[in-house]
Amino acid sequence: MIEPTAPERAALDRAADAPMLAQVERWAAVNSGTGNLVGLSTVAGQLADAFAALPGDVRLVAPDPVESVDASGAVSTIQRGDHLHLRVRPDAPVQLLLTGHMDTVFAADHPFQNLTWREPGVLNGPGTADMKAGIAVILAALTALETSPLAPRVGYDVMINSDEETGSHASAALIAELAAGKTAALTYEPALPDGTLAGARPGSGNFSVTIHGRSAHAGRNPEEGRNALVAAADLALRLDALKSPQLKVNPARIDGGGPNNVVPEQAILRVNLRPATPDAMAAAEAALRDAIAAVSRDHDVHCHLHGGFNRPPKPLDAAATRLFDLVRACGAELGLTIGWNATGGVCDGNNIAACGIPVVDTMGPRGGAIHSSDEFLIVDSLAERAQLSALTMMRIAERGTV
Repeated sequence: MIEPTAPERAALDRAADAPMLAQVERWAAVNSGTGNLVGLSTVAGQLADAFAALPGDVRLVAPDPVESVDASGAVSTIQRGDHLHLRVRPDAPVQLLLTGHMDTVFAADHPFQNLTWREPGVLNGPGTADMKAGIAVILAALTALETSPLAPRVGYDVMINSDEETGSHASAALIAELAAGKTAALTYEPALPDGTLAGARPGSGNFSVTIHGRSAHAGRNPEEGRNALVAAADLALRLDALKSPQLKVNPARIDGGGPNNVVPEQAILRVNLRPATPDAMAAAEAALRDAIAAVSRDHDVHCHLHGGFNRPPKPLDAAATRLFDLVRACGAELGLTIGWNATGGVCDGNNIAACGIPVVDTMGPRGGAIHSSDEFLIVDSLAERAQLSALTMMRIAERGTV
């Protein structure tokens, strides 16, 4: 097994000594739910100040507009927060992309707002694992890299977006722009409590189907009506029947209906589709449109489809496998056992992989119970994951490739 060199060891010591816990406590104390623009602005300012310690230019990037269908069927634009971008040495021979997100799933009025110690070394709090701690690991690893003799060989972009938890619709174009031409990418979603990483991921698409029927009196002339609610329920059942090992389907909500004595003229079905492969994604979209056409015909209603696949499937291809193997080898040098498993979740790693860039997207610290009020961070893993990232980046710099 290769042992870290003396310069590498010095950089690794620097990574482990970074004030990551204090940063997590500060950043997680500010609510930054995806819709909390004030909180996101505060956190973005804190992050900009922190990342200004690195060389290069820090900027806040305005979000792209995001459309949404509300419960009445109207399409409106949702405002998202600014994204943070740092660029360092864009002309260096090795170019890396490191990404994270500053938003959480906890809205400004959510009861889960405070940090508590569940036990020594285990911090409970909103966004502690997912992923304020991951952002601290990015900063610690890059600060350590800058002390290495290999630093001049490496350029990097850091992107911390404000809307990952809702699908990165306002940052997808920025992710694609920054991923282009990169040697590799690292994303800082949390690892599992035992250190396991996420390997292959499915794609994900969120769709809203607005169904327009015809109102009528429920007792006097119901046959003249076209019940949009029944059509929506039929569509939900047809889509649910598409489930297979290659496709997960979740009809999640139906908005619509009204007084009991009126045939409902409008309903909106919300559904999430998760295909395992690009072929399954194409088949799922075709099946969705076929089901909509059949419901439109059978119920004599008009349907309007809104949405799409915002996260393409992320297979574990040869280039990604080489990067995972490198991370595992670097872990072994640090006394860490690194493994990975396929997962049903999605993240910005999906978007990066779709650009043809190898990515490991769970380089953050160990933690668990994310997206719940039991979310926790295992504090000792901050240092281990900062060292793992620093060593991985130094080895990529040394090789010039993954």
